[in-house]
Amino acid sequence: MDPSITRAREVIRLAQDALERLQDLLDASFLDAVREIHACGGRVVVTGMGKAGLVARKMSATLASTGTASLWLHPAEARHGDLGRISSDDVVIAFSNSGETEELTSLLPSIRRIGARMIAVTGQSDSTLAHEADLVLSIGTLEEAGPMGLAPTTSSTAMMVLGDALAMAVLDARGFTPEEYAANHPGGSLGRRLMRVSEVMRQGEALPLAGPSDTVRDAALVMTSTPGRPGAVLIVEEDGPLLGIFTDGDMRRALVDGDPMDRAVTEVMGRDPRTVGPEALVAEAERLLHEHHVDQVPVVDGDGKPVGLLDIQDLFGRK
Repeated sequence: MDPSITRAREVIRLAQDALERLQDLLDASFLDAVREIHACGGRVVVTGMGKAGLVARKMSATLASTGTASLWLHPAEARHGDLGRISSDDVVIAFSNSGETEELTSLLPSIRRIGARMIAVTGQSDSTLAHEADLVLSIGTLEEAGPMGLAPTTSSTAMMVLGDALAMAVLDARGFTPEEYAANHPGGSLGRRLMRVSEVMRQGEALPLAGPSDTVRDAALVMTSTPGRPGAVLIVEEDGPLLGIFTDGDMRRALVDGDPMDRAVTEVMGRDPRTVGPEALVAEAERLLHEHHVDQVPVVDGDGKPVGLLDIQDLFGRK
């Protein structure tokens, strides 16, 4: 077997073993840490040096995106003024496998003077960091991968997973909702899918409407003249409920079949189309589009009156 494959399998095996043991290390301290973070009146300040610092930065970002005010603090920069970012209302989470990282341990007396609570994530429960912390979350004594066993590999993986577990447990305790997640992710595809249909649908001047007395030609003109050139027209009585939908596909089929353009649009429109409400999640509307192989879905209110149109191109434009 190629030595590279052998080495890769070793790295994965060590990580798997570490994560299995990590599950057994979760105890009352983990629950206390969740309560500390949930009850934090300030911000959760996450810090670490080197690879542990990268893990800390990721955890801070995860906390911030899921409803917990958080910032990442570089321990070396903290020694040169950034310590002022910490207040007595904060909770500090410090990552260090050895628990003896000098850039971190030198900060501990200052953090104590400030009065912030401190959680240590470490592999050494008898380390300086562990002794100074209010709570200790252990990742256990781990074997690092590689021929020298020196580069943080297994330990950083365990830290990352423990940080994610802690963040998700806090999310549950906070009762974080999909709407809150979407508010924190306005530019991301996941957050967009958790937005309300009313936030992305075509409405007002961009909503293509035609009446039951209009012809196929009239409906085609509405599609062409409506801003954004939608691929469908909603057929509706004036101030009445939705009667049907006429799409550009319907128009092409009518032309192929030789139907006259002055034929009533109600004769070729789609009746009883699938619809969504304006308060539905975009993810629900997207599922509807894909399941029924359609490109547009009318948005109707509680009385069945059209208030918007969602086009599959609108979803593509927001991802």
